[in-house]
Amino acid sequence: MAEQLRLIKKYPNRRLYDTRTSTYITLADVKELVLHHEEFQVLDAKSGEDLTRSILLQIILEEESAGAPMFTSDILAQMIRFYGNAMQGMMGKYLENNLRAFTDIQHKLQDQAKALYGDNTGKNQEVWTQFLNFQGPAMQGVMGTYVEQSAKVFQQMQENMQEQTRKLMGGFPFPGFPPDKTAEKAGDKK
Repeated sequence: MAEQLRLIKKYPNRRLYDTRTSTYITLADVKELVLHHEEFQVLDAKSGEDLTRSILLQIILEEESAGAPMFTSDILAQMIRFYGNAMQGMMGKYLENNLRAFTDIQHKLQDQAKALYGDNTGKNQEVWTQFLNFQGPAMQGVMGTYVEQSAKVFQQMQENMQEQTRKLMGGFPFPGFPPDKTAEKAGDKK
């Protein structure tokens, strides 16, 4: 039988209550649930509003403020610029797919480490660090190639969307769209 979704209630005093264990928990406890891949949902105790994303964002904010941030200011600014942009929905999916691919690569590396060093690699941080130091340049090469391929796919997607827009909107009388072929040919003859 599949385990039910773990329910956490957030009370007006900002305390989190885990209904499974009947105890109050902290953001650090919620982070542990995430790290252990436990499915949960955080609901406002009064309104029933889903606060899961808000709590996860709080955890990210705490991690980013702890001294070893994952995101640069430039990345955060670029992400903010996508809000309200027509590409917002696509960007979310793009990031999600790239994180999934990165996670897949990480699992393959962990499998390789187990094959080389045995089953205790997850427990022995030093062995894992040595493995990553050995595999670091190769990993950077794989990720660089992946990013290049991803950028090419994204560029092709943009070109396809532009071509579809030209086909769709070509019958409508928009000034300058599609570009006047006679004006282009006259410009080429000069």
